[in-house]
Amino acid sequence: MDVIEHPIVFTLFGLIPIRDTVLYTWITMAAIIALVLILKLLKPNLLEFILEAIIGIVDDAMDVDDLHPYIPLLGSLMIFTLTSNLISIVPRMKSPTSDINTTIALALIVVFSVHIYGMIKKGVFPYLKDFASPILLFPIELIGQFSRTLSLSMRLFGNVLSGDLIVAIVFSIIPYLLPIALTAVSMVSGILQAFVLTTLAALFISSAVEINEEDSKMKSEGKKMSIKELINKKIRKDKANGEFKP
Repeated sequence: MDVIEHPIVFTLFGLIPIRDTVLYTWITMAAIIALVLILKLLKPNLLEFILEAIIGIVDDAMDVDDLHPYIPLLGSLMIFTLTSNLISIVPRMKSPTSDINTTIALALIVVFSVHIYGMIKKGVFPYLKDFASPILLFPIELIGQFSRTLSLSMRLFGNVLSGDLIVAIVFSIIPYLLPIALTAVSMVSGILQAFVLTTLAALFISSAVEINEEDSKMKSEGKKMSIKELINKKIRKDKANGEFKP
């Protein structure tokens, strides 16, 4: 079926084969850039509303003090995924996210971003030390990272592809009103999948950054004390209150 197949459209420089998924991805990016420029000129208030909505979604998912470092990635991820999921409603267009290669690429971006943000926040070696501590759990942690990537990519790929397949099959059988209703359902599913992917990415990044923020706060406030220091502090407090008994 045409929805599943991804043929080579042309060859770049006579060396690099370009499949239809890559072409539709370029078209999607060009459409996003054009739409943003048009809104910036004609409807800047609408563009600001969209940005505030994205910030609100990210803010609900992340428990951090400063959202600015994460908005460019998460906002771009949501806008691209949403547009990619919905672009199949345009005649002769296919969703780039109906190709497993696209969804795996998006999932890898999310997974690597989690660790990059963690390293930036805490430092490379402290973050890697916490990531591999205790060392016996390091293989399990690697399996968890792999399964996270697989689940993110398969969830998005499966939902988008199934929606496109259902619409294509029904349209070939009943080419009138029913496919329109199914297209609307597929659009709702595409919006939900973009929301879920962005929310999960925000949660993953937040889980890495929250630990680092707590560590930095404890270091700055001097809360990391040895047992001996804690005992001495308790003795000094009891002496000040007249409750110390040697």
